[in-house]
Parts: sequence; C-alpha cells; structure tokens
Amino acid sequence: MNTNREKVLFVCVHNSARSQMAEAFLNSMAGDRFEARSAGLEAGELNRLVVKVMAEIGYDISSNRTKDVFEMFRNGEIFSYVVTVCDGASSERCPIFPGITRRIHWSFNDPSSLSGSEEEKLAATRVIRDEIRDAVAGFIAS
Repeated sequence: MNTNREKVLFVCVHNSARSQMAEAFLNSMAGDRFEARSAGLEAGELNRLVVKVMAEIGYDISSNRTKDVFEMFRNGEIFSYVVTVCDGASSERCPIFPGITRRIHWSFNDPSSLSGSEEEKLAATRVIRDEIRDAVAGFIAS
C-alpha cells in the first residue's frame, strides 16, 4: 500500500449519495495517488437509486455504510483535501479540519430530492453520477 497517498474527504449532507459516488470514483480512478473517504453532516441511509446506477457501471457500493464527518473531526483525522459535494449552505456547516487542508466545493443536485417516476429519478441520478465522475477526473488531472 502506498503510504504517500493524499487523503481526500468527500462530504455531503447524509453521506448517502454524492459523497459515496465521489469516493468510489476517486479510489477506482487514482487509488495509487489518493485515499478517498466520505462522510455526511448527519449520517443517513445509502440511497438505493445511487447504488443501482453505480452498479450499472461496475461499482458495487451496496455494502458501504454512511459515516458522520464530525466523528472523523473529533478523531483528529487529517486530510489533504476536503471536498463538499452538496449545496453551498450545507457546505458551510462542514468542520474545519486541522492541518493544511485545501477545501474545494462542488455543487451537485441531491438524488434524494428528485421527483418524478422511478425511471425519471434513475435518469436524473445517472446525470448526477456522470457529473461527479467528470469532476473527479478533472480533480485527478489538475
């Protein structure tokens, strides 16, 4: 295991969708350079639509558990990057981690707030998934 990997924490409101996808993408696409984790402002339940659209492209996140960002903060964990993937107001609630942490904010729609039929929600969740994958790829390239 590469011990020189930079630690990246993805944070959203419930750690149920957006941050879980970002964590999976970064660990898969650049796990040799980065160690990605995710957490929520309040741990929630994994979003079943997100589990489904990630499985469609070969990512099994069904056994992931949701985590509380404040627990990580209290444990004194240190991250090179903290990336909020929720709306701006929610991102302001994220704690400031000790050490030299670069904060980045990416705003993505929340899959749990989607409306419409099951197919419409799945289609919209796929769009969010692909936007997150593109953002992670851009992060790796920068």
